[in-house]
Formats: sequence, C-alpha cells, structure tokens
Amino acid sequence: MPARAHAEDAGYDLRSVDETSLAPGGRALIRTGISVAIPEGYAGFVLPRSGLAIRHGVAPVNTPGLIDSGYRGEIMVPLINHDREETFSVETGMRIAQLVLVRAEEISFSEVETLEAGTDGRGEGGFGSSGS
Repeated sequence: MPARAHAEDAGYDLRSVDETSLAPGGRALIRTGISVAIPEGYAGFVLPRSGLAIRHGVAPVNTPGLIDSGYRGEIMVPLINHDREETFSVETGMRIAQLVLVRAEEISFSEVETLEAGTDGRGEGGFGSSGS
C-alpha cells in the first residue's frame, strides 16, 4: 500500500514490485502492483523521490505523471537513469516515486482579446521574470 514516511508528508511512497537494472541513460517501466480509485474532483501526480534523484540521478521520465480520477489500471513509473557512468539497480520493495493527490477543480475557458493585468505586475514576463 502507498504510505507516507512521516505523518505530515504530502507524498505517499510508491514501491517497485520489479527488479531490473537501468544502464547509464537507460529507461524502464517499473510496476508498483497497485491500482487506486482516485475520487472524482481529484488527480494524482507521480513525482520523483529527491533521494534517488540527488544520490543516483534516477527519476521518472514524465515528471509529473498524471493519474486522472477515472483511471483504474496499475500505477507504473517510467524511470530513467541520468547517471553517465553507473548502472542503477531497482530492487523489489524499493521506494521509486511518490504519489500526491490534489484537488482538480472544474473550470470553463473563455476566449478574450486581452487579459487584465495580474496582481504581481509581471504581465507577460516569462521564465526568470521574477528575479534570480
């Protein structure tokens, strides 16, 4: 079962039911052996584990992975080994990612000619526009 390492954690750890090796630059789809019924109005995001990322260069390929509330299949995590030299071994029971559930409000979109200014004054400033 997905579980949080600490009561105040947002993410529920997902564990591998497979054993495999990821060569440098290699990818593999790792099974977790679980399916979930996410309530309507919520979505699940599969996110990396920071320890795997910093210590081994291993992370999900499609971060974040989105699980819609209607999906009932097994959660699988496509991992990639970004390390250029070391092979990474995925072991059965290893924590490979985390699942975070978020509210997904239904909204409607409208086409407009212009947008009103945002409250922070950024306007159309993109990446890096809020400072270094």
